[in-house]
Amino acid sequence: MAISPRSDATFSSQKSTPSESPRTKKFPLTEEEIFYMNCRAAYLTVFKSSLENIISKDQLYLALQHAGRNPSQKTINKYWTPQTAKLNFDDFCIILRKEKPTSKAELLKSFKQLDVNDDGCILHTDLYKFLTKRGEKMTREEVNAIINLTDVNADGKFDYIKFCKLYMTTNEQCLKTTLEKLEVDSKLRRHQFGNHIEGSPERDPSPVPKPSPKIIRKTDQETFSNKGDTRSSLLSATRKFKTSVSFTITMGANGNRNSKLTEPNLIKDWQYMQSKGCFFLEEDGEIISHQYRMQIAQRSMVYLTIKPLNLSQVEGKPSPWLSIDTALYILKENESQANLQLMCFTELRNREVFGWTGELGPGIYWLIPSTTGCRLRKKIKPVTDEAQLIYRDETGKLFLTKEFKSTLSDIFEVIDLDGNGLLSLEEYNFFELRTSGEKCDEDAWAVCRENFDTKRNELTRQGFMDLNLMEANDREGDPCDLWVTLHSMGYNKALELTEACPFVIDIYAEKCKPKIKAVHMEACSGQLEKAICKSVLSKGDAKVMDGYENIIVHTYSCDTWITSVIENKSDEKVIIHINNELSKNCVNNRGLNIFAVEVGPKSTMVCQHVMPLNERQEWIYYCIYSLIS
Repeated sequence: MAISPRSDATFSSQKSTPSESPRTKKFPLTEEEIFYMNCRAAYLTVFKSSLENIISKDQLYLALQHAGRNPSQKTINKYWTPQTAKLNFDDFCIILRKEKPTSKAELLKSFKQLDVNDDGCILHTDLYKFLTKRGEKMTREEVNAIINLTDVNADGKFDYIKFCKLYMTTNEQCLKTTLEKLEVDSKLRRHQFGNHIEGSPERDPSPVPKPSPKIIRKTDQETFSNKGDTRSSLLSATRKFKTSVSFTITMGANGNRNSKLTEPNLIKDWQYMQSKGCFFLEEDGEIISHQYRMQIAQRSMVYLTIKPLNLSQVEGKPSPWLSIDTALYILKENESQANLQLMCFTELRNREVFGWTGELGPGIYWLIPSTTGCRLRKKIKPVTDEAQLIYRDETGKLFLTKEFKSTLSDIFEVIDLDGNGLLSLEEYNFFELRTSGEKCDEDAWAVCRENFDTKRNELTRQGFMDLNLMEANDREGDPCDLWVTLHSMGYNKALELTEACPFVIDIYAEKCKPKIKAVHMEACSGQLEKAICKSVLSKGDAKVMDGYENIIVHTYSCDTWITSVIENKSDEKVIIHINNELSKNCVNNRGLNIFAVEVGPKSTMVCQHVMPLNERQEWIYYCIYSLIS
C-alpha cells in the first residue's frame, strides 16, 4: 500500500498477490505419485531446492535417513564411489527404488539369533562379540556407545525389542515430518524435481526419471542389486546412534502462580517510555519482529517489561494471543552495532508480563524481542466464510464494512509504535515495508498530508481509514490488495489475528529519561540466536555426550519454558537426533516429537524451545539427544 502521487488527489498502490497453483485433487494419488511425493519431501528436508546436488557421502546418508532408510557404510559406498562427484534428484529416486526400508520383522529376526534366553534381551558380552568380530565390524568405541544408550540398556543387557520400536518410530516420524513440511509450504510443492513434475488432475503419465551418467557404469546390475543383507540392516540400525544423553525436568503447574517479577519501590517517581511492536509469522515459519535502540544517559536502575498487547475492546474478553510468550534481550553497543554485548534478558514473569530489573550504565543498548515459537506457529484451520471488507450503497458508492473498520483500527493501534494516536512517516513505513515491501518517500507523504486527515504532520486514525477506502476505489471495489495487506499483518479470511502477536515494551529509569526507537524489522535470528545461546550456556545445565567431550547439550529452564542449545567444539559438523516422545503435556517450537539437527564445526545452535500445553497442569520434559554416525 505504498503511497505515491499519481495526481494531487489520488494515489496508486503496488502489491502483488502471491501466485498459487494448487493441484485439484479429483483422483486419489497413484502409487507412483506417492513414491515421488516421499522422494520430494525427503530431498527438501536436506536441500533448499530440487536443483541442488548431493555432493558428499554425509548428505546422501542424511537424505536417505529422511526417506526412511538407514543404509550401512557398505550401501553408501555402493552408490558413492571414488569416481562420484555428485548425485542429482533423479539419482536419489533410483537409489530409493533399490534400497527398501528395513522392516521391523527383519530387525527382530536378526537380534533374536543372539537372544539365547528368548527374553527380548542380549547380553552385552554377546552383542560386543557379534558387532566387533563378524561381517562389517564396528569399533570398540561404537559398541560402547550403543551399550551406553540409557533407554535400551540395563543390568548388562541390551533390550532389542525397545530398540526396534525406537528405530521404527524414528523412521516413521522422519517420513511424517518431511511430508508435513511439504504440505504446508506451497512454494516447495511447486518445485519441479528432475524429470518428474507433480501430477496434474488429468493424470498425464510421468516418465520414469533417467539416471544421470554419474552413477551408470558397467557394473550397474551388480551395483543396484538388493541382496537383503540382514547383518547390514542390523549394523545400520545400531550405528545410527553413536551415543546419547538425556534430560528429565518435571515442572509444576504454574497457570495461577506469579513468578518473581515485582515492580521496584517508588517506580511511580521513575521516568518512563513505551514502544509497541509486533511478531509476524512468515510463510516458512520464521518469525520477524521490530528491533530497537535504547539510550540511557547516565547510570541508573532500570525496569524493563514486555507483554502481548491486548487489542480487545470487549471487557472481560482478552485477545487470544495473550498466551504467547514474549521476551526481551538487552545487548550493549560497544563501538559499533556489530559489537554487541549481552547484558540480560527478561526471564522473570508476572502472568503475561516478562521483565528484568537492574542497573545499566550510560550508553546505547539494543532491545531484541523474542518469542519461542511454541505457540506462535502455523495453524491449519480452514476458514469457510470470507469476511466482507467493502460494500456499495444504493447509489453505488463504496464503504468499508464495520468489521473491516474494527480490524483497521486494531492495525492502526499496532503500527502506532509510540502510542500517541497518530502515524508518523517512520511508523507508516514499517507498515509499508511489511505489507508491500516499499517505502513512502517525503514527497508522497506530503501529498498524503494534503489529501487525508493529519495532525502535526502525522496521519490520524480516520486518515488511515480513508487511505484504505481510496485503495478499494482505485481497484473499483476489488478487495484483492486489501487482503494482501491483511494477510501480511497476520489476519486470516475471517479477520482473526492468527499469525502475529503485537506487544508493548515499557521502560522505567530511576535517574534519567530513557529513549527508545524502533530501527529495524528483521528475522528473529542472527544476534538473537547468539544472545539466546550465550544466555543458555551461562545459566543452563550442561551434559557432555559420553565419549564425545566436544559435544555438549545445554538446557535452561524457567517457570514458563525450557530451551536447549547444542555446542559443537569439534572441527567436524555433527548430526544430533532429538526424541521428545516421553515428554508429557509439552509442545516445542519445531512441532515434532522426533527430529534431527545439523550443528556446524566450532559452533552453537538453539536446538529447541519447549513449553507446557496446559500451564495449569504439571508438565514433564524428557528428551534424549543422540549423536548420529
